Amino acid sequence: MAFLLRQISRSAEGREIVRPSRIEADRLTIGRDPECDVHLTDLAVALRHATVERSGASRLDVTAEGGLTLELNGRKVSSGRIELGTGGDIRIASHILRFMPTPAGSDEIAVDVERVTEGEVKLSKGDERMFSLASRMPSKRAAAWLLSILVLGLFLAWPIKAYYDRQNEQAIARKFHADEMWSSGSLSRGHAQLADNCEACHVKPFEAVRDQSCKACHTKVHDHANPFRLARARPDLDRWGKVKLAFQETFDIPPGRCVECHTEHEGKREMPVTAQRFCSDCHQSLKSKLPDTPLPDAGDFGTSHPEFRPAVLTRWNGARPMMQRVSLAEKPRENSGLKFPHALHLSKTNGVAQMARRLSGEHGFGQSLACADCHDGDPSGTRFEPVNMEEDCAMCHSLAFDRQGGTVRTLRHGEPAQVIADLRDFYRASPVAPPPNLGGIARRRPGEVMEARTRIQFTRGAGNPGRAAQAIRAVFSPGGACYDCHAVEARGPMDFRIRPVAFPVRYLHKGWFDHRPHQTETCESCHKAGASNSASDLLIPNLASCRTCHGGENARAEVPSSCAMCHDYHMDGGAPSMLIRQRVRGKKRDTTIAAAAPRGRGGGGNGR
Repeated sequence: MAFLLRQISRSAEGREIVRPSRIEADRLTIGRDPECDVHLTDLAVALRHATVERSGASRLDVTAEGGLTLELNGRKVSSGRIELGTGGDIRIASHILRFMPTPAGSDEIAVDVERVTEGEVKLSKGDERMFSLASRMPSKRAAAWLLSILVLGLFLAWPIKAYYDRQNEQAIARKFHADEMWSSGSLSRGHAQLADNCEACHVKPFEAVRDQSCKACHTKVHDHANPFRLARARPDLDRWGKVKLAFQETFDIPPGRCVECHTEHEGKREMPVTAQRFCSDCHQSLKSKLPDTPLPDAGDFGTSHPEFRPAVLTRWNGARPMMQRVSLAEKPRENSGLKFPHALHLSKTNGVAQMARRLSGEHGFGQSLACADCHDGDPSGTRFEPVNMEEDCAMCHSLAFDRQGGTVRTLRHGEPAQVIADLRDFYRASPVAPPPNLGGIARRRPGEVMEARTRIQFTRGAGNPGRAAQAIRAVFSPGGACYDCHAVEARGPMDFRIRPVAFPVRYLHKGWFDHRPHQTETCESCHKAGASNSASDLLIPNLASCRTCHGGENARAEVPSSCAMCHDYHMDGGAPSMLIRQRVRGKKRDTTIAAAAPRGRGGGGNGR
């Protein structure tokens, strides 16, 4: 059995266009789905609207699916029959399917499919004008001129006059001014107090807002690059672009003005988070725009961000530390001048852990040392206070060498020359018992010469120079109080120096990291300090470590992250604007500065 379809359409002149097709099947599907046998392009038609199936030698069963309806021979039904001998019509929305009469015993059924519309009575142009308002209205050209003049008068001439009238107005009472019609919306919450002071930003009439107007209030804002230098360095800058740039520079209208990113009159809301495109449009192909830049190309954090390049102390110029930005992919080593194996101090089974348990009642340690026992967060919550020997180390690494009653004498930390002097004075001042042969009842070798020799030897050794030298060498030798933590330089028999110790205040100068949102994680999960056996190991988390949680702006990662989360366009010593907004949003009195945690070991510190 086959259905012979004839898709009928008409041209603009009324000429009939027929596209025939043949479907070999006993069942015909009708609907808007392109997979249907009869595809009807009408939104009023369901994807699968109806089916027509041969149920006998002389009839077709018609069924509308899913509770829908159709018109069968002029009647609205959900199902019905068509006799093949007489044929029939099915109407669905604006389409009609005409099933032509089919002789008995024939296996081919002809079906015409046509889209029809309701008949319309066409009127002549004169009749149309008679039944319209065109005969009573001015012509289109006259109406256009009248409306143009009205718009210019209401929205240009009147606001200009109102602006200059307001300059000379002395009235204090607030009233409507026609130039307010030019405003595209309310100011943001940050600028709400300027709602009645348009001149604060729009200094001159008919002149775009200049950066100087913004910097008059935002005095501590610093751009991260010279916009004219960036524009001139573009290799695709053509001759017309150079001319345009020269005009911009002459009239101090730089590309990348404040108002290009910080749009106003967008309603009373907080400033939205800076979209990633404002950064990636330039930085993802920065090398091609600025060939002499040392910065690598950077785009989406999840796919095209370069490896982190922290500032690392790589060498010393005498006592001056020399910093260098090195990619973590190169596995840089830090030359801090300190000996400190993190793995030894974080062990849960060695002697350090045993000492931590012994001191836990006094200093609040756990079953072993943790990062927070030595590293205290600073008031901002983003950095850490420098580790202090007296407060963080001395409870285990004691510098005591003498006790006088209830007073304990300690070596002076950080001053090797003072340590040497103190030890010499200590042994010089300590009394030494005379030998027995100088006592009143002691036996002596006969002769005055032997007695004099004994007295001379005792006088020379009374100051204990040998014992002082031995103690000094012990302090600066393996196992000594200084040697185990510091690099010692022996410049003479009794001349010992300590190499300087320094650490960067910030490793990532071009980015920012806030520890507060990461308090649910452990320090070890990112810094891997438990596997570090050398102080030269740089424990900064790399890019792959951050990508376990953070993805790009539109990523499906646990934390979608735009550029503004870690970087600030107006780079200075403070935290990025996005970080500040996240902390103070909805808090009128709070700031980003939290109370400093108390120093000492009472509660284990505030390391995370």
